[in-house]
Amino acid sequence: MSISSQDVISCYLKSANDGARFNTPYSYWLLRDCLPEAALDDVLELPFEAPDLDGVSGKRELHNASRTYFDQGNQERFPVVRAISDAFQDKRMTGRIAEQFGTDIKGGYLRIEYAQDTEGFWLEPHTDLGVKLFTMLLYASKDKEHRDLGTDIYDTDKQVVGRTPFAANAAMVFVPSDISYHGFEPRPIEGVRKSIIVNYVTDEWRAREQLAFPEAPIS
Repeated sequence: MSISSQDVISCYLKSANDGARFNTPYSYWLLRDCLPEAALDDVLELPFEAPDLDGVSGKRELHNASRTYFDQGNQERFPVVRAISDAFQDKRMTGRIAEQFGTDIKGGYLRIEYAQDTEGFWLEPHTDLGVKLFTMLLYASKDKEHRDLGTDIYDTDKQVVGRTPFAANAAMVFVPSDISYHGFEPRPIEGVRKSIIVNYVTDEWRAREQLAFPEAPIS
């Protein structure tokens, strides 16, 4: 049975209700059971190959040519991509996100990336501040070996002060600021570390082809 956007909305709203907020070193939230289990399974079965790092990492934009998005083409190909995209575009979701996390996403655009990270991947500390209005790092892969592959959290000196647990269907949420440093310290990755990165971005976002609905700003 196909997953509908309503299924995704209902599941996410319950997850948001049960989420936990943390205020150090900046405000962030940890959510669980963000998507219907069947939706997560469908995402994990999407036929996208993990990009080859070619020995280079530290920033995702180093591999822009091989990144995967829930864009218009993939929405047409895969019902679960359409359902998730429609859900995060829906006013019930955008209204709740704006209210709960204190971010003004009106006039912004939805961007969803399907990230597949392999051995050799790492990310330097960065804040997402700029054209990103909201960040949700939704962990997808179910491998038990991935439990230590969560997001690293840094203080303003870019020193690691914490790490989120990596659990399938759990997420870290934050509103980008000048102190929201996060990244991924180098460490072994067995198989493919899969995650869904949900952003709302400003109209200044140049790569319009990455957007879920490039002609439909959040109202």
